[in-house]
This record gives sequence, C-alpha cells and structure tokens, in this order.
Amino acid sequence: MKAIRKKEIPQIVINVGIKMGKIILEKKLKQRDVAHDCGLDVENLRKYIKGRQEMKISTMMKIVDALQINVSDLFDF
Repeated sequence: MKAIRKKEIPQIVINVGIKMGKIILEKKLKQRDVAHDCGLDVENLRKYIKGRQEMKISTMMKIVDALQINVSDLFDF
C-alpha cells in the first residue's frame, strides 16, 4: 500500500533535486558513489533527486561537499 503524503512537496525542493541530478550526470558520477561519499543510502539520494523527499540542510551540505560544488549551484535553475 502506497503511503499518502500529508502535504505537497514544495516546488523549490523538486527543483533542487532535479538540479542535483543534472550535476551528478554532468560530472559523470554514479548516484551510488555520491550517496556513499555523503554517508547516505542510495535510495534516499534518489528520493531527493526525484523530489519525493525533503532533505535537512545538513544532508544538503553533505551532498554539496560530495559533489564539490557551492550550495548556490543547486539553486541556479
């Protein structure tokens, strides 16, 4: 049975996830490797990329560090 969300995911969260996915592709990285570098489960990283799950700021900073980008790069859409 699929879980029902209590509230919609904000568009900004979806946009950040899409941008994150594009950066991973541009850098020719594997989601599995990025997740490992962040100490995340690859399924959680995929949920962030697909905009299905909101992330904490601390998690976003781990991803930014693993991708070797500035946090502002995630908001450049």
